[in-house]
Amino acid sequence: MFQNIGIPGIILILVLALIIFGPSKLPEIGRAFGTTLKEFKKATNELVNGEQTTNSNSEDKTDEQINEEKQEIK
Repeated sequence: MFQNIGIPGIILILVLALIIFGPSKLPEIGRAFGTTLKEFKKATNELVNGEQTTNSNSEDKTDEQINEEKQEIK
């Protein structure tokens, strides 16, 4: 997607961002973009690896409680 931008295109985008947002806002925007990218990568890695974001111990307890209730009903 961005293979054809090149160095002059990147410089132009950075200059426009500096003009639009100003020097005080750029670090804040960059930090927010970095955090968003980090969370996106983490979520995609978890989907690919089959990991879950929730605590498995709390889910196991819940599953155990459900199984116990099912056995009591029988």
